[in-house]
Amino acid sequence: MTHSETQALEQPNVSSHDFLADKDAAWASIKVPFTASQCIELFRYDIERLFRINPLYEVDEWKTHDIDHCRLTGRNLSNDRAIDTKLTISDTEGGFKIEYASGLKASTIFSVEDIPEGAKLTLTDHYPALPPGKHQEELGEVDKSLIPWARYLQEYLVMWKRWSWCGPWRWYMRRIWLPMKPSARRITYMILWISLAEIIAFFMIFIIFWFEMDQLF
Repeated sequence: MTHSETQALEQPNVSSHDFLADKDAAWASIKVPFTASQCIELFRYDIERLFRINPLYEVDEWKTHDIDHCRLTGRNLSNDRAIDTKLTISDTEGGFKIEYASGLKASTIFSVEDIPEGAKLTLTDHYPALPPGKHQEELGEVDKSLIPWARYLQEYLVMWKRWSWCGPWRWYMRRIWLPMKPSARRITYMILWISLAEIIAFFMIFIIFWFEMDQLF
């Protein structure tokens, strides 16, 4: 297992560990501005939200059968593999476990513990032990979205802490932003920034014109 640490744009920090073919797990840890119980409450009974935050998962269809069983259909952009699997969720000490009925990845464990600054949240992907000689051919199926997933999850929780008091913002995030595919979110983000730049440019031109008119008359 190789070790790498990446720094988030906002506190808290992200630390992560990359998966190698000769190991059976990969994990990423983040610091978040919530308590452990608050983190579990946000995602334990809304697993769809957890998966849709992943910027490299295109969710085509999500079906919730009950609080412990779901079905995910879509594509993992990190390895360009189709996803069509049943999910089984069970409680663990300090979090919950998501088991996959198909695909190379066996499970993801969501665990969280309280720390002085909030909570430390860890996502751990587990893979089945493979016989010698099978690692290389299975390497292409490894889910490489874990680190981006952790980073976006951190950013989402920072935003949620800052803006969840605002009803229209919560509605937008749940009804508009969350169902979007990652590409649609990026396009929307660019459009908003371009629109903001156009508004600023318009007002600058208007102010210049206003002062010029004042000097002329």
